[in-house]
Amino acid sequence: MPAGPEELPASRPTTLLFHKPYGVLSQFTPEPGSRWRCLADFIAVPGVYAAGRLDADSEGLLLLTANGRLQQRLTDPAFGHWRTYWVQVEGEAGQRPEALQQLRQGVVIQGRLTRPALVRCLSDPKLPERDPPIRQRATIPVSWLELQLQEGRNRQVRRMTARVGLPTLRLIRVAIDLMDGEAPLSLSGLKPGDWRRVSHREEHRLARLLQRSVEAEAGPCRRSPGRGGRAGGGKSGQAGGGG
Repeated sequence: MPAGPEELPASRPTTLLFHKPYGVLSQFTPEPGSRWRCLADFIAVPGVYAAGRLDADSEGLLLLTANGRLQQRLTDPAFGHWRTYWVQVEGEAGQRPEALQQLRQGVVIQGRLTRPALVRCLSDPKLPERDPPIRQRATIPVSWLELQLQEGRNRQVRRMTARVGLPTLRLIRVAIDLMDGEAPLSLSGLKPGDWRRVSHREEHRLARLLQRSVEAEAGPCRRSPGRGGRAGGGKSGQAGGGG
């Protein structure tokens, strides 16, 4: 679906996937005096809100829904949905195995240890250039990482990479794992600024996700579900963000 405000017929599902560009708030109302755009500049669908936000200077996958239970399920850290981020950093990450191991084991940010993460080096993913372009220092090499996290604290990815001496230059969330053994929800087919309705299959998967939540809450105690498959950060700091 092309970028720009688009209407969604009332009879269609109210869960959307959006490729958030750089410089866009994860909310529909602009901040007074802010230089950032907001979701209303791209989407004209009433009643939907982001389930796990991204900071304005981050890019990538946002799931927007009118279902409050779904928002809670996807952002509750007790369920530990894996989110995948592609991160451009200053420095040669491949030559810093100790830094990558620190990220995997967890680092202390804001006085608390992060959960263990899945981390690997990426070759240049050949993404469209960011608008505005990244300011790179000619004398400093850059590299790419893939980080998979189960939590979404305030600017977590940036704080983590800075902590190990690999400052983040660009951050894109590329996938959200529903932990059902199927492929994660992803940016596939979406250009920056584009959005689409979830497919009937995806809608069914989300319904099953909520059913699993009901069954878990009905049990003798609440437990975090196991990881169903490998996968892939309104206001900053909401659970389920991280960007």
